[in-house]
Amino acid sequence: MPIAGADPNQYDALLLPGGVMNPDKLRTDPKAVQFVRHFFEAHKPVAAICHAPIMLIEAGVVNGRKLTSYPSIQTDLKNAGANWIDEEVVTDQGLVTSRRPDDIPAFNRKMIEEIREGKHDRQHA
Repeated sequence: MPIAGADPNQYDALLLPGGVMNPDKLRTDPKAVQFVRHFFEAHKPVAAICHAPIMLIEAGVVNGRKLTSYPSIQTDLKNAGANWIDEEVVTDQGLVTSRRPDDIPAFNRKMIEEIREGKHDRQHA
């Protein structure tokens, strides 16, 4: 589904895949940024791996949050107010993050758990 036609109200959770170019390109699209922000405002689970947390910076949702990412963007996350932790998976009130492809098994388990739990009242933008 192209972002221009996607309605975030039709989704229960959001998974932001990694890679370098995908999140870098998406963060320049205001519709994509607002799409991501909606999930935080609606208290829905969000999962991001590798370089995808740069999209969370652009959406303005990392300040005061505990998360991880690919190590090369840790300074960007810290500068945006995040508490960056070097662990295979980090969860903070419905936000699940992981560092790299090797972390995918732990990331998947935690992401499924958070989605199963549904909305998190303390999830915030």
